[in-house]
Amino acid sequence: MHRPVGTGTGAAVVQFTNVSRRTCVLKGHPTVAGAGNGSPAHNTPLKVTRTGGAATVTIRPHGKAWVKLTFVQVHGEADGYCVSGKDPVTYPTMVIGLPHSGKHQVALNDGVWAECDNKVTVTPVSAVKPS
Repeated sequence: MHRPVGTGTGAAVVQFTNVSRRTCVLKGHPTVAGAGNGSPAHNTPLKVTRTGGAATVTIRPHGKAWVKLTFVQVHGEADGYCVSGKDPVTYPTMVIGLPHSGKHQVALNDGVWAECDNKVTVTPVSAVKPS
């Protein structure tokens, strides 16, 4: 995960592994919602801006796929602030919906997801790890 200047999450590359015994095929952009530590069904959907063209990605068993999430940055230190004037929001987890592959609740290795304006820019699912 890359954290640009500021106190928020900035951008995160999220890796998914095919844990089934069958090859799966993905194509498209994920959905993203902020969530607590409870049920992934209790979440706050973020406004998603899609970037890049989606291609069909074939993931064999134990194969990997990635998406990159870029958030509106929280600025400052301590409590932080949003350039828009809205209050920053933090979530312990995010619920990422992969096209035709369900929704997956993910957390950072360290800390919480911090963002402004409930917006996120997403890349399509890729068989190549984004930078």
